[in-house]
Amino acid sequence: MDGMTFGPTSLLCTLLLCALQACRGAVMVKTTPTVEVIMGESANLPCSYTVSPTTKTTVVEWYIEDQGTRKRVAFRSQGNEGKGDEGTPLSGRVTIGEDFTLTISPVQPSDEVSFICQVTAGSAGVSDSTTMLKVFYAPEKPELRSSSQAISALLKGSSEIGTCVTMNGHPQPRIIWYKDDQPLPEVKNRTELTYMISSLVKEASGLYTIKSILHMRPTKADKDSVFQCTVEYSMPGGQIKKKKSDTITINLNYPSEKASMSLLNTTPVKEGDNVTMKCETDGNPQPEFEFMKDGSSITGQGGLLTLTSVKRTASGVYQCHAIDFDNLDADLSAEVTLSVNYIDPISVTPAGTVVVQLGDMVELQCKTKASDTYTLQWKKDSEVLSQTGVLSIPHISYDKGGDYMCVGAVPSVPGLTASESVTITVKGKPMIEGPTGGEVSKEGDSVTLKCSAYGYPPLQFSFTPSGKESVSVEGNKVVSVVTLPATAAVMKDGVTCEVSNEYGSDRKNLPVALKKSAGNSSDRVLLSGNPALTSADKQQGGSSEVVIAVVVCVLLLLLLVVAIIYFLSKKNKLPCGKTVKKEITRGEVNNDTVVEMKKGKSHEETVLLNKKPPTEQ
Repeated sequence: MDGMTFGPTSLLCTLLLCALQACRGAVMVKTTPTVEVIMGESANLPCSYTVSPTTKTTVVEWYIEDQGTRKRVAFRSQGNEGKGDEGTPLSGRVTIGEDFTLTISPVQPSDEVSFICQVTAGSAGVSDSTTMLKVFYAPEKPELRSSSQAISALLKGSSEIGTCVTMNGHPQPRIIWYKDDQPLPEVKNRTELTYMISSLVKEASGLYTIKSILHMRPTKADKDSVFQCTVEYSMPGGQIKKKKSDTITINLNYPSEKASMSLLNTTPVKEGDNVTMKCETDGNPQPEFEFMKDGSSITGQGGLLTLTSVKRTASGVYQCHAIDFDNLDADLSAEVTLSVNYIDPISVTPAGTVVVQLGDMVELQCKTKASDTYTLQWKKDSEVLSQTGVLSIPHISYDKGGDYMCVGAVPSVPGLTASESVTITVKGKPMIEGPTGGEVSKEGDSVTLKCSAYGYPPLQFSFTPSGKESVSVEGNKVVSVVTLPATAAVMKDGVTCEVSNEYGSDRKNLPVALKKSAGNSSDRVLLSGNPALTSADKQQGGSSEVVIAVVVCVLLLLLLVVAIIYFLSKKNKLPCGKTVKKEITRGEVNNDTVVEMKKGKSHEETVLLNKKPPTEQ
């Protein structure tokens, strides 16, 4: 019933008001109800109006409403320049344009008040409209600090978990607490187990700083919980945004209920390794531990027991024990078994250096023991010769001499190996390895020759002719190097290398030759087209190719000359008539070959060999 009565009554009042204004004239003012702006930017507050009847004495004034009273901040009359009032919160920051829009720059948080645009139009009357200015500013990222004190899970009341602070926001932001990414209900009642204490400070700048302290009673399950706070704030356009703080965990003390002991080494332990064992409980803080092995106490530190360069005797069961005074009934004992893997030194038969007669059989054996299944390999350099502990060489030769190694390994324990070496020396008559000669650019140059030989006992080298000599050992052979001038005799006969010991000797010739040159000036080609070489070696390689090329070129040239002569004779252009014949037969030529080409008989040729011409034509 009230609603039905109010509608007609309001309509009647409105009609009466309109009628009254029609009698007195009318001023209609229009503004934007709400203007939103970010602090530090410019705010434009438009104002428009209509006046009936029109008048030339219209004045537009802007007011702010502060604590129930109006205070003018700017004004402008029709046809005149707008001005800002002095002594107001907006002095120096406000202007009014030709369209009566009020501009504030820069905007401050204190500008968030109601602005009233009032239009006075003489007899038409006075009217106004209000705009609410909203100022926004995003707060800083919240800073989260955990409590400096350890928190005990045994306390019956709540403890301070952390403090969250966010600064310089507008309007007033909101802080939300999270535990393990789940928001905590906002509780202000301090009698609850979980609650927040918040405080708000309005800075001199007009911005807000908010602080929130989280209190709760944690349990042992919260020892790994992650806490975080978020500030939620408003921005223009109805936007709600958030900024997250860093995360914290709490230092929670809780009693131990059981202990455990573990070996920190990640790979199987072998002799020579360092070993670390750790004893810990499920409580916090950790109690002091006592370590033992076979009933004997061992010194550890901070729950860690470290053994350096362990031997196989370190294998066994290790125990640790602790007492937690917050839970004296708990049995805080644990143990771990340590196994130290090993491999014994390799035993080799025969050992050291073995001297063997050339051609004899050799058998090498090696043995060892280990904590687990092991392998044995015989190697020479990188080549594996045997996968067992026995290596047999039926007929020893010089190239089989040298160092042999037996390698033992435990495949289940990376890096657990042992090795031992044997050196085989083959004795017998010297044997020179395939000899190599030398080359010089010219006779008289210095040449260096190398002579390599196998044999034992030690070898004696001699060169004929002799020169400057040096001897070195390369593997299981001896190398002697001689340097001497390449005389004519050396170029002809080479150099003789002789090697000897008590079992006999061996001799080889080391030839010396000139270096081959493709462009040697000693190559000659006769005009007849047959190549003549000054030495047999010129017929090799590049020289023979050059000779063949020259011969081919000469033959082609001769064929070309014959073709030209034949062509000219066919065309009757070759001067071989009677006059020519007379000149030829007048006695200047004896015992030579003459070719006569008769005119008109191109198909006939007369050749005269070794005939004397007649004395008269």
